[in-house]
Order: sequence, then C-alpha cells, then structure tokens
Amino acid sequence: MSLKSKNAVVTGSTSGIGLAYARALAAEGVNVQINGFGKPEDIETERKKIEADFGVKATYSPADMTKPAEIAGMVQQAEKELGSVDILINNAGIQFVSPVDEFPVDKWDQIIAINMSSAFHAMRAAIPGMRARGWGRIISTASAHSLVASPFKSAYVTAKHGLVGLTKTVALEVATHGVTANCISPGYVWTPLVENQIPDTMKARGLTREQVINDVLLDAQPTKQFVTVDQVAAIAVFLCSDAASQITGANISVDGGWTAA
Repeated sequence: MSLKSKNAVVTGSTSGIGLAYARALAAEGVNVQINGFGKPEDIETERKKIEADFGVKATYSPADMTKPAEIAGMVQQAEKELGSVDILINNAGIQFVSPVDEFPVDKWDQIIAINMSSAFHAMRAAIPGMRARGWGRIISTASAHSLVASPFKSAYVTAKHGLVGLTKTVALEVATHGVTANCISPGYVWTPLVENQIPDTMKARGLTREQVINDVLLDAQPTKQFVTVDQVAAIAVFLCSDAASQITGANISVDGGWTAA
C-alpha cells in the first residue's frame, strides 16, 4: 500500500530530525503538519519548500508541547486541515545538562513535559481516529538514552526511558486495530539540540569543545561517526510501510553500535 495521500503530524519538526521526518514522508506523498518554534519567516520557508519540492499539502501548528490543550488542538487542526491524522511522529525534545543535585526543578519539569508527556497527549488525541479508520502509525523519537544512561542528564534519560514504556503500552492497546507504535532511538545526530548542549557539557566536565565532540559524544559510538537525520528519517518511512506492519512495540537503535556494548 502506498503512503500517498496519508496525513502526518510531526512534532518538533521545524529543524533537525523532525524536519527530516517531514520531508521524507512528503517525498512518499504524505501531507504533513509541521510543528515547533523558530522564526516565523524561517518556518514558512520550510513549509512552502515541502509543498514545492514534493507536491503535497504542508501546514503548520505552533502548539506548545508543554501545554496539553494546545497538543490536542494541534491534532484537531491537522484533522480539519488535512482530513485525518494517519501518522503521528512524536519528535519534540529539549536537553539540559547538570548534576542531579543542582538540576533546576523548572528544567526537570520542562524536559519531562516536552520529551515524554507531550507524546502521551498527542497519542491520546490521535488514536481514536486511527482506530476508527483501522490504520495508523505512531513513531516516537527516543534515544540511545532510552536504553543506557549518561551522567548529568537525569531528566532526559528519565523521559526517554518513560517514552519507551509508553510506546510499548500503547502498542499492546492498539494491536488489533491496524495501528503500530514504535520508537526510534538514535545515538548522537548532528542537530542543533546536540550542538547546543556542547557548552553545558564543557562547563560540567571541564573540557574543550573538541574534547566534548571526540571524547564524550563520539566516544560512545563505535563507528566514530554521527548519525545523519536522513538515516533516522528513512527508518520512520520504513515503519510506516506495509513491510513493517508486524513491527510494533519495538525500540529500534540507530546509534553506531553505542548500545551494543
């Protein structure tokens, strides 16, 4: 079955992995709703580019992933403007690096809300329509940190572990309705999120920028290469295909061998 004319919501998709998801799905004929923060003119440029490059409909939701009502409204907007939400990709995420005893409480709450709870609220809103139509794909961007921990990332590691548990539970609940739910767990992907955490890691560990890249980030990945956004997006497209219809409740690692050890 072709994905052409299916409709997708991708959270956190104005840049990085999320934008790669949106563009990869659009290349398969999927209409997409992007979401995230950024300069309005930059977001509009990306939205128009998706439409121009792939001949699909692309819309935008500014929904704040810390606000449940806005998340539900995002799904409703997509159902109204696109006609349905057949594919939901929970990708919104932020990072903050600090020792646990110094971790700001507001940062903890924000990371849990955006990286984990937002996926619950989006799934809760999208699943009724998927179940009614007898087809759906739910994909959440977890992380190698959904399987292993690193120091100074207590909130992020907690959220990503929780996201996998949520995905497994949802997969069981919708298993007989033609709906699958899976996680993709990348290692270090060169995105703004990774680049922006380098200064905090430099401060926390007393390292130079080069030491953080080579001795902290890529040290974890046996291939000694960053994962690319296009590699992650290709996995998502596969998970939406008929070939992956019996893959559900899975957590697929794309981490250069990081979690093999």
